[in-house]
Amino acid sequence: MKWTPRGRSADLEDRRGAGGGRGGALPKLGIGGFLILAVLSLIFKTNLFTLVGGGGSPAPVSQAAPPPTSAEEENQIQFVGTVLDDSQQTWEKIFAESNQPYRRAKLVLFTDAVRSGCGVAESAMGPFYCPADEKVYIDLGFYNDLKSRFGADGDFAQAYVVAHELGHHVQNLLGVNEQVQRAQQQNPRQANELSIQLELQADCFAGIWAHGMNPNLRGADEPALQAGDIEEALTAASAVGDDRIQSQGGGRVNPETWTHGSAQQRSKWFHTGYETGNVDNCNTFGQ
Repeated sequence: MKWTPRGRSADLEDRRGAGGGRGGALPKLGIGGFLILAVLSLIFKTNLFTLVGGGGSPAPVSQAAPPPTSAEEENQIQFVGTVLDDSQQTWEKIFAESNQPYRRAKLVLFTDAVRSGCGVAESAMGPFYCPADEKVYIDLGFYNDLKSRFGADGDFAQAYVVAHELGHHVQNLLGVNEQVQRAQQQNPRQANELSIQLELQADCFAGIWAHGMNPNLRGADEPALQAGDIEEALTAASAVGDDRIQSQGGGRVNPETWTHGSAQQRSKWFHTGYETGNVDNCNTFGQ
């Protein structure tokens, strides 16, 4: 992926080194525990994330300055911000074509743990979007896991992660999140399936960004997309499918416990968005 560094995004918050804002060690829920809490929070209309920090009133978030940034880290920070800005420009255009307002999301960088509008989260939970504060949260260390644990390497694989989480922001603005919450509350047995459909739609929305991304991203003198970039994104989408994660963990592949969809499903829906560039084709709930 070809791009030109132009400084940090105005929509980026650097909270690296600030901590999660609670005293004591945070429980290591992992991605499975995080997803379970997310589903239960939707069902019971209660933010259960506030319970994972040990109880009591939350302490103020530390205002410690971000740690020193190496040249390599700064390059990655600017890359993430570049993808964020270009994704939001894509969605601003799409919303404008439908005469709808678009509110820009913020992206928060953190290390180890962070306090969000959805409660305290650990880096082990992976990148996430919080609809309560309309922010995407990423620990840059996740990209090392994406490469070493899931075998998804390359800058466009990293870009896919940002575009996917911003897809959740688009769902929030369109009211999809609220509709899914109501459906999960009315039929808890369908909570997992609805979660899968929500995630697959975010994959499709990430594909829409790839379809419409600026061909000369931020002043690059060559096309932004290069040979192998889409394959990188598809590999990343497939790598974090529920079936792949369960099999890598040594457990039995159990579709009944999925919340994000299979590798094949995630790859399919990203490709649908990329090939069509049309929001109407991302109706994963009607499939």
